[in-house]
Amino acid sequence: MLPKKQSRKPKKKKRNREITQVTVSFVALFLAMMGYFTVYAMTHEEELMNNNYNTRQQLLSARNVRGTIYAAGGEALAETREEADGTETRVYPYDNLFSHAVGYADKGKSGLEAQANYYLIQSSIPTLNKIRGGNSGDKNPGDDVYTTLDVEIQEAAERALGVYHGAIIALDPRTGEILAMVSKPDFDPNRIAAEWEDILADEENGTLLNRTTQGLYPPGSTFKIVTALEYIRENPGTYADYRYTCGGSIKEGDDVINCYHGSKHGQVSLQTSFAKSCNTSFANMGMGFDRMKFADTLDSLLFNQELPLSCVYNRSKLEIQENDSNGEMMQNAIGQGRTQITPIHLAMITASVANGGILMKPYMIRRVESADGTVVREFSPETYGELMTAQEADILAEYMKAVVESGTGTKLSGLPYTAAGKTGSAEFNTQKGESHAWFTGFAPAEDPQIVVTVIIEGAGSGGDYAVPMARRVFDACLKEAE
Repeated sequence: MLPKKQSRKPKKKKRNREITQVTVSFVALFLAMMGYFTVYAMTHEEELMNNNYNTRQQLLSARNVRGTIYAAGGEALAETREEADGTETRVYPYDNLFSHAVGYADKGKSGLEAQANYYLIQSSIPTLNKIRGGNSGDKNPGDDVYTTLDVEIQEAAERALGVYHGAIIALDPRTGEILAMVSKPDFDPNRIAAEWEDILADEENGTLLNRTTQGLYPPGSTFKIVTALEYIRENPGTYADYRYTCGGSIKEGDDVINCYHGSKHGQVSLQTSFAKSCNTSFANMGMGFDRMKFADTLDSLLFNQELPLSCVYNRSKLEIQENDSNGEMMQNAIGQGRTQITPIHLAMITASVANGGILMKPYMIRRVESADGTVVREFSPETYGELMTAQEADILAEYMKAVVESGTGTKLSGLPYTAAGKTGSAEFNTQKGESHAWFTGFAPAEDPQIVVTVIIEGAGSGGDYAVPMARRVFDACLKEAE
């Protein structure tokens, strides 16, 4: 019997050891999970607060009056007005003007009302003032948000777009500050609750869609900024020697590319191809590209990936495969085929050209202040990174100047300031030959202070329609800067 007892003791010790190991593992896992959730809550406080399932929003809204959103010049863009009976109404003094940029706070939230919600429902006044207000039954004044939006530039962009569907965005390439953001069709946020069902039922117009950040369009010839960059990268020592004879069309198998309105540009260099927006020349370049190098260039320009934006947006799309046919590459090279881009992304690429290859993160919130004027948080310009080298940016900037001086953007020439840019006419319905009108550019050309990107749905020629619109926005900005 004794040997049997001795044989059981090691088994019992072993079992106890195993139980201890499992217990320690579970405790360690539990502590790790607690640590993870604590760190996540600290680093994602705004995201958690803005979650629709977070009831703390309702508690803060019951305790604090929603703060005011101001333009860069101090004009109120959204404010809460209290009636004598205590009823609160969110008011938008400029009606439709900032509908997509500022958004709405009824029927959910959009625009800055959503992006800045974390700050607007907080109150950072001194605790003693909160206690006094609580004792008297008054709600605390919420924190106010000051934006980078400029009323005059926004008005110029809105007037320029007029009755057309489309978008205009203006930003400062030196800082990333968004100066204006217009999307049409628009809506009156003062009437969003009353008109909600009608807006949702109107699927054809997509009124709630912010076309500047969410609208995906074929970029057409504005994409030649990307194509030219790729040609320069693949031919760093000989790009200036490029020559091509344009006969008005180019054919590869069953695929045919024509120059806009059947133009025949004759012999062209890379710069002339760019200035005249010669489709056949760029299609010719596209067929000769190294597919994987082109894919790398797209990656460097943030296609198919997240953008450094705090607002809701869609990713631009163009995936190049190693086995893509010459016909597909011709379409890709002129911004057609599978290519889709948002206006804000195109503006960001343009801004990097204007800023020596460096992209500054676009932003709309400049600072947050408590009701007594104390700065709660301040947002400063932030560098995202280098999308292209300074040399590449300088070359593209010269090509964009040539567009205005002698190419498709001459309606921007002869002004008190210089400008640079690229026009585009992007086909979206091949059966009818309909096209969107594009322009993206910057001014002054020698010292860029503003980037403007315009998309007009179904308008036709970028040079005829989008360029004059951009000019009105440039005028408003540069007049202010005088």
